[in-house]
Amino acid sequence: MAILPLSAAQRSSLRADAHIISPVVMIGDAGLTEAVIKETDAALSAHYLIKVRVFSDEKDVRAEYFDTLCDKLGAAQVQHIGKLLVLYRPESKTPKKKTFAQTLASEDGFKGAAPRRVTVIKSAIPNRAVKTKKITIKGNERVTQGGNVKRGKKKTVSAKKKMG
Repeated sequence: MAILPLSAAQRSSLRADAHIISPVVMIGDAGLTEAVIKETDAALSAHYLIKVRVFSDEKDVRAEYFDTLCDKLGAAQVQHIGKLLVLYRPESKTPKKKTFAQTLASEDGFKGAAPRRVTVIKSAIPNRAVKTKKITIKGNERVTQGGNVKRGKKKTVSAKKKMG
């Protein structure tokens, strides 16, 4: 992969964002190993902007690590100040795993996570055969013990507040 180019304005904005971040990856005496590269890749996937601390006194070695990391991971060089390296990689476009509520919402055609499917077991006459049916309950509704759906009441407003 190639090193991602950044404009001066983007670099300045990312430096400001990175100011409060603590180093996530540390490169020690062993240098830039495959494990360090893998860990840096995982950190970039999770956070998109990270700091890396290099425990080396040689500036040329730190610059070489910076170039190698950015080249292998397809990241951009934001800042190299002292023993800290700041790397940036835009968030990937791959869709994240859906939550259970999002799956329910997409199946039923509702937008939010509030609607839910409920199985209602109801009997018209006690000690007789029961009827089961699945219904969709919206966010402001509830199911009573008898199997009826009740809507939530609107919040009452005082007369003074109604007048304005």
